[in-house]
Amino acid sequence: MLEVGFARVNITPQFGVNLQGYYYERHADGILDPLYGNVIAVSDGERTAALLSLDIIGLQKSEADRARKVIAERTGIPEDAVFLCATHIHTGPAMSPTTDDPDPVYNKFVYMKLGDAVALALADRSEAKLSYSANECKNISFIRRYRMKDGSIRTNPGRHNPQIDHPIGAPDETVQLLKIERRNKPELLLVNFQVHPDVIGGCKFSADYPGFVRSTLESCLPGVNAVYINGAQGDTNHIDVNCPEWDQNSGYAHAIHMGRSIAGSVLQIYGKTKPIDSETGVRYTHRDVQIPSSRVDASKVREAEKIIALHESGRDCDIPEKGMGVVTLVAEAYRMKRLENGPDSFDMSAWALSFGGFAIAGLPGEPFTQIGRSVKAASPFEATFFACLTNGSEGYLPTANAYEEGGYEARSSRFRSGVAEILIRSAQEALAQIHGKCGSK
Repeated sequence: MLEVGFARVNITPQFGVNLQGYYYERHADGILDPLYGNVIAVSDGERTAALLSLDIIGLQKSEADRARKVIAERTGIPEDAVFLCATHIHTGPAMSPTTDDPDPVYNKFVYMKLGDAVALALADRSEAKLSYSANECKNISFIRRYRMKDGSIRTNPGRHNPQIDHPIGAPDETVQLLKIERRNKPELLLVNFQVHPDVIGGCKFSADYPGFVRSTLESCLPGVNAVYINGAQGDTNHIDVNCPEWDQNSGYAHAIHMGRSIAGSVLQIYGKTKPIDSETGVRYTHRDVQIPSSRVDASKVREAEKIIALHESGRDCDIPEKGMGVVTLVAEAYRMKRLENGPDSFDMSAWALSFGGFAIAGLPGEPFTQIGRSVKAASPFEATFFACLTNGSEGYLPTANAYEEGGYEARSSRFRSGVAEILIRSAQEALAQIHGKCGSK
């Protein structure tokens, strides 16, 4: 018998903490809306797992491992059965040591809070039935990489840029809904969509559009709890470069619009979900792989140091680029410098969790749209979600053709070309393993 529980805890930090997501320092000075950790606990009587969706930009593997260990120690769930997914908001605290230092006291507090939340979700378990449907949400997610008329590739080239020729690819506009009906307990909605959550900016905490997906559904359907899982969003964002001049296409109001639009697509199919297997038990696994790093020779590191020095002295105007081109050069320079002394490769994992006819596959970074499409298309399950930033936040995961083309994501990635293809295969194998039961946990 499948049992499912839910819990939500407030993880909003204190003012003054570093906010993560840009290449300059920001300190939190207010709250637009709270940040939450959402937990779905699943059990079949023998195996138990926890799926968490956190309103943060991400946790590097070292921090995710610490969090999973705390949760496991406090609840008895195996560490490998804890799936931490980040929504990737850019108006939340720094929790990993990248360009912004985290607050170790806050991190410890959050991990303890998440342990509490998983314990609460376990206590909330009730017999569950699953159903599923999918829809489309148009004109909310946009490919952010463009071929320009001169043949070059640029990320975020700006609205109404006359040099834009065409976007490289098309967004995945699929909205997926897993409805979990529970005996004598509130219904749960698990929602999956994919677009980069950097809509608001500034120095105030906000859960960005994922928070408005949840709040819109819960206000329209009293007594229902909603959880949002962000998908393959590494080459997308919210900016329509062809939008009318009067449409600013960003900011708090636009985040609300995005959340309501995604929730609206869910509401269109809410009453028409199809029952799927609710008897098959809980399974989980991961596939470990080694990914070569994108180290460069010493001469390139010295050139990178010059770019970093200009940026850190406030002289971006002297960097030989403009707009997003400056961000690309700065990100590339930091990547080269950080990898100066290694490592030559990184240990990474593709994760998979299933219960009943539902499965979720996740990778520890920001995958390009095609990665999510490929993993979902090959899944043997009745319903499959794909999640970014699962048990790690290791950077962009571009496809091989993106490395050939260039652009911000590939030039800033810590990994060599081939990372996406290795991880696609690993995620597909993980799903096949838990579907076939062979060797699954």
